[in-house]
Amino acid sequence: MSFVPPGTGWPGDPATADTPVAHDPADVLRLAATSNTLAELTARQSVCRACPRLVEWREEVARVRRRAFADETYWGRPVPGWGAERPRVLIAGLAPAAHGGNRTGRIFTGDRSGDWLFASLHRCGLATRETSTHAGDGQELIGARVVASVRCAPPANKPAPEEKAACFPWLAREVALVAPYVRVIVALGGYAWQALWLALKEAGYALPRSRPPFGHGAETEIRHGDAPVTLIGCYHPSQQNTFTGKVTAQMLDDVFTRAARLAA
Repeated sequence: MSFVPPGTGWPGDPATADTPVAHDPADVLRLAATSNTLAELTARQSVCRACPRLVEWREEVARVRRRAFADETYWGRPVPGWGAERPRVLIAGLAPAAHGGNRTGRIFTGDRSGDWLFASLHRCGLATRETSTHAGDGQELIGARVVASVRCAPPANKPAPEEKAACFPWLAREVALVAPYVRVIVALGGYAWQALWLALKEAGYALPRSRPPFGHGAETEIRHGDAPVTLIGCYHPSQQNTFTGKVTAQMLDDVFTRAARLAA
């Protein structure tokens, strides 16, 4: 089998064999809307089969594998949100990596971007360890939660517009469920900034009339009920950005130190 069957013992697997599966965008919309808890929502996210191209790709990657991981079992399923159930800091990226989250079953885990991200979160007091290598490695987030705008690894790291749209209800519902606790939201990259804006609107946040432009360190204040919330932009710690110096460890630390301070 080219993916881990739900409920078969993978560390942190939120689903069981009885978890309902979304087979098309209408199913995603219905199952997301009727998820009353994070546990229910993440279980349903993790078995979604709504986008045929993404399902085929993630399972093909899990079957063929990269040579460095040839002896490993790949997760091969959508990667659900992960972290604190009542986060004060919410972090959003674009999608899992083919040989990162698609292999390990945990967002930003087992790839170079995750190496940079979790090291910074650890330095800034938002993670218990500086590395995140596999599910069940003991890593925990401290008052923080990580989500992705698209839950499946896409070919060439580029989900199609219809795939982004199909996956959006999972993000919107997760944002809504954690909204009472969140005080800071960090968007890793321009697409996460854009997708989050739409999800925040759907979750009932009070937003400025127009979306501010994305930029590293860009901040805008929004509100959920009477509570102020700060949205912060951060360049994505992709290999392209870290190799070229567009993102440095200090730049990440500046953002997450600021986020931790605002959330305290």
